[in-house]
Amino acid sequence: MRLSLILLAILSFQSLTFSASAQGSLSDLNLKNVLVVGQLDRQEDRYTVEINLGEIFANNGIKTMASLNVLKQGTLPEVLASDSIQSQLKEKGIDTYVLVSVRGYDRKFKPAAKHEKLTEELEAGHSFPLYRDEIVSVTLEFRFYRGKEIVAYDMIKLSGAGSREKVLRKMRKKVEKRLNKNWK
Repeated sequence: MRLSLILLAILSFQSLTFSASAQGSLSDLNLKNVLVVGQLDRQEDRYTVEINLGEIFANNGIKTMASLNVLKQGTLPEVLASDSIQSQLKEKGIDTYVLVSVRGYDRKFKPAAKHEKLTEELEAGHSFPLYRDEIVSVTLEFRFYRGKEIVAYDMIKLSGAGSREKVLRKMRKKVEKRLNKNWK
């Protein structure tokens, strides 16, 4: 029994290491600048996440811009992958995108095994709001892109999410820790 648990733990660790190394490790991310793109169901959630993450990144010396400052209201997010927008952002010193979405409301999610190019990921619909009533756990996905290719992927699990405010407070605290530990 004990041997099988150890073997299972080793195999789980190897599969997590393999999936992380397939798109680059977080330690190689070396985040200096970022365009924050919230991929959430509700416009107010998207705005809140982009502003909060932008503030966290800026407070840690990372040049930051929210996608809502780049896109006109009503514009589809896949426009962010266009060559003209990417060149405008490079002129402003932004070459990394972070796409933030809700993976779901369970604590048992495993890291995604397949990652799309930037254009396909921006076109994908994300139908989860940041918070739902009677939910105690929210899992957020962070996909980092340079050019149109994914360079890193991370998930943050927030437990004890009794209200929207608690989710935001926990997100800020955990993102700050993860930023300083893994993303910088």
